[in-house]
Order: sequence, then structure tokens, then C-alpha cells
Amino acid sequence: MAFEHLNQVLAERKQQGLLRQRKNASSVCGREICVDGRQLLDFSSNDYLGMQHNSQVKQAWIAGVGKYGNGSGASPLVTGFSPAHHELETYLAKSLNREAVLLFNSGFSANQALCQALLSNGDTIVADKLSHASLIDGALSCNGKLLRFRHNDLEHAETQLCKASGNTLLVTEGIFSMDGDSAPLQQLSELACKYNAWLMVDDAHGFGWLGDSGLGSVEVHGLSQDELPVYMATFGKAIGTAGAFIAGSQALIDFLVNHARHYIYSTAMPASQAFATLASVKQIQSDSESRQRLKDNIAWFKACAVEQGLRVLPSDSPIQPVICGGNEQAVEASTSLNNKGFCVVAIRPPTVPKGTSRLRVTLSAQHTQQDISALVSSIARSLS
Repeated sequence: MAFEHLNQVLAERKQQGLLRQRKNASSVCGREICVDGRQLLDFSSNDYLGMQHNSQVKQAWIAGVGKYGNGSGASPLVTGFSPAHHELETYLAKSLNREAVLLFNSGFSANQALCQALLSNGDTIVADKLSHASLIDGALSCNGKLLRFRHNDLEHAETQLCKASGNTLLVTEGIFSMDGDSAPLQQLSELACKYNAWLMVDDAHGFGWLGDSGLGSVEVHGLSQDELPVYMATFGKAIGTAGAFIAGSQALIDFLVNHARHYIYSTAMPASQAFATLASVKQIQSDSESRQRLKDNIAWFKACAVEQGLRVLPSDSPIQPVICGGNEQAVEASTSLNNKGFCVVAIRPPTVPKGTSRLRVTLSAQHTQQDISALVSSIARSLS
């Protein structure tokens, strides 16, 4: 029988408490989700501002479909690049004080495309140990060598930069997806300058809610294009749509248009999606109240967690990991919370290091303080 050996591999993963399974889930709003027919309070979504169900963004998407159709019809270099794509790229470039922007269908493809196109034999990627899988896979699949430094360890980053050769890309994240903490971007930028490297930031979990107008780590740290030559962010988190972009110099973007295989050989994102994404970005910039509610909810969760004595990581972002330790304990706690009406997913190795299995709590501007208080109390009882 074809693939019969796979059953043994799957059985081993199940025995180790590492078997992944999908859930039939549909988001109801920024705070509720229907999973396998049950209505739950959602603390696992990356929809940090509730924009996935925002009425104005929905209307923009419908208007975009009416104007451009359901899909893009071709790759961007054939006939798939529309006025909607151009307008979104232009708006982002101007807002971020970058010369140009290039759209991608996902953050995964953007990161892989960048690494594979930009680096060749003799070049080096120096990446934070906790960089996203897309960055690590991109680094491993390109012709350059990969050196990793201990998470947010500037001294070790410098040690690795000293070993680098050729063109060097120094890679980190604005907000780390599993720990929820942030990178010391100003210091990393100074290191990159010292060793003639290019700093790249994956800001998937920061863009949209961080900063005075939601423009992410670039805005918070005030980094110029020279200080941060490669900036990647996604639309599938706080923006509430889908896709991603890379921002940088005109030379970088023109080079990617000619060499990034994920861009050249993929059908472009639907123009209606680009149209709705621009509407979402503009609304977020003008709506400081939602971003403030999210920040207030983060502070409230942290205060409740301290009161209940939960083992949480030092995070000031919507990502609030509660460490359980063992795989089975994390899964059991997640199941217990599900039974109590909460959707909180257990994260286990290899996504996180061994011994750090966790409940990855994610907060939204749509949650109430009562929602959060009830969740934290339920987590404490589940882990007791």
C-alpha cells in the first residue's frame, strides 16, 4: 500500500503528544468563533483589531470584486498587476517612508522569495534563533550559509556577524510569534551598520497595531530605510485580510520583481483583496481607539495573570504565552478550556523548544475585561 510507513510516523507523533489535527472553525467576530459547531470565546486568532469582520472593509472587498472581478487572472508580470495593487503599494511606501513596496500572497512566500533571490554562494544569513519557520526555510533553501544567534542576544549576534562572509542579511522579527516579545531593533540596526550587513525585520505581528498610527516597528523605532533596508509585514493579522509585502529601496524592489520566483511565477493576489486591504490600513490609521483598547486588554491580561500566579513570558504584545512545560499538560489544559467555552490552542515542539509547550493566548481589541478575567481564572484552574 502506498505510504503505509506514514501510519507509523503518525502513531509515534500521537504517542508523543505532538499530533496536529485541524478543527472546523469559522470566525463569528473578533471575540467569538464557532469550532465543530460550538460557540467559543476566541483567544487564538491573530485578528488583533477585529478587522476580519469590519463592515467597511467588507464593503470595500465587495466593491473591489465589482470593479476587478473575483481573481487577478494572471501573475503580476503578465496581466495580474492592477491599479488596486499599484495604489496599495504606493500608499504603503509613502506611509513607511520607503522608496517602494512589493506585494506577495503570503508572508511565507515573501520571506522565502527574499532569501532565495538576494543571497547566493558565499553570502550569509545571520538570524535570531526564534525567527519564523518561513525565514529559516528560506535561509536553508538559498545558496548562502545560515548562522543563528541566541534569541535577542546582541553579543552572540555580533559574534555570528564576525563569522559572516559576502553579502550579509541580519534577520529578526518585530514581535516574535510564539513568545510575543520584541527585538532590540535599534541596537541590531547599529550592529548591521558596523558589520556592513542588511537588517531585515519580519513585522507580521506588529504591523497594524504598533505605533501611533499602526505602522508597526518602523514607526515605533523610527528606523529609516538606510537603518532598516528590508521590511516585511503581513495583512493576515491586525489588518484582517491576507497577503504580505516587502518594503525597501527601489533597487531592492526592482531586483525582486526580476529575481523573486515566488512573485514571478505565482498568480497575483486578487485585486479586490488589495482594494480591501488598503481600506483596512487607512481605517486603522484613523482609528486610535481600537488600538488603545487592544493595549488596555494586554495590560489587563498581564495584571490578571500576575494575580493568579500564571507562568507567563515577558510580552507587551497581544501574544501572551502561558507556559505549561509538558506536551500532554498543554493539550489537557487546552481541552479543559475548550470545555469551558474558550478557544486557546496548545503550542508544542517543534514549533517551540522542548519543555516549553504552552497555551498561546492572543488578545483582541474586541475582548472585554470580563472575557479576559474569566479566561485567566479558567487557565489557573486548568493548570492547578
